[in-house]
Amino acid sequence: MTEYKAYLVSEDSSGSFVSEIKSLALPEDQADHITIKVAYSSLNYKDALSANGNKGVTRNYPFVPGIDASGYVLTSSSPDFKEGDQVIVTGYDLGMNTFGGFGEIIQVPVKWVVPLPANLSLEEAMRLGTAGLTAAASVFELKDHKAELPILVTGASGGVGSIALKLLQHLNLPVNIISGKPDSPLFNELPQDCIIKRSDFEELEVKPLAGARFSGAVDTVGGEILNKIFPLVDRKGIITICGMVSGPSIQTTVFPFILRGIRLIGIDSAESPLAFKKQLWSYLASDWKIDLSSQSKVVNLDALDAEINKIYQGLQEGRVVLKHGD
Repeated sequence: MTEYKAYLVSEDSSGSFVSEIKSLALPEDQADHITIKVAYSSLNYKDALSANGNKGVTRNYPFVPGIDASGYVLTSSSPDFKEGDQVIVTGYDLGMNTFGGFGEIIQVPVKWVVPLPANLSLEEAMRLGTAGLTAAASVFELKDHKAELPILVTGASGGVGSIALKLLQHLNLPVNIISGKPDSPLFNELPQDCIIKRSDFEELEVKPLAGARFSGAVDTVGGEILNKIFPLVDRKGIITICGMVSGPSIQTTVFPFILRGIRLIGIDSAESPLAFKKQLWSYLASDWKIDLSSQSKVVNLDALDAEINKIYQGLQEGRVVLKHGD
């Protein structure tokens, strides 16, 4: 094997970005690196940005996106991994400035690689991917939650939100959601009184310290939605934040923080220490294991353009898994 297939994004002479499926030369082995034959990857919002030439995500083109990958070790300079080992790589610089999981081969530093846990398949790992780790890191902060009021999940039809919803339900914690797609099949098992239409929440008049409606929140969108959540969270509540599709700014008062003692916790699973990632993967393969098959779609390289366009149109729901090979 001297070449591999990849979804390559290039900048043309007009400054536009175009994609093609192309054969690339295998990378040469490097010290302290592992070469992996990728079996599966997954599609994330950051991948869509990279595929469309966002220089804030990817500095140099041509480039192969894909911030997630699972597969088999081909070569390793580390005694911790041998040929044939099944492994996972998520985040760090993968798919940003290091060729990513939209190629059949990746070569990454050993310190980015997690062994695939027992009781988890390579495909199941990519149904989760960075979105699943981000959701798990958020739920990790809320897992000891004892209050009777529900935990609010925003952007609940997206990758992180939909997985966070499933994890909280799996842990038997009460949940409400905010979504712009309240009729999504993802919410078929959720009582109607637990579903808040995004436009209704956006129109809600909220005082600086309103009556408590939620005991905590997993916020994936930021912006005005997050601003309105603060006054609605009960005493000692925790809000995790991991996204900003509705805006990067926070405008609130100190009242919820000093009168109710609520906490805002930022979640960045991509750059988390490897030990914490291993801990989260262990949870996701055992006590927190959830079935995402009904909310995941498996596609090949030829279908990536269409799925990326859905992200930009706000039409993507659940998870998209990329399968390499037949």
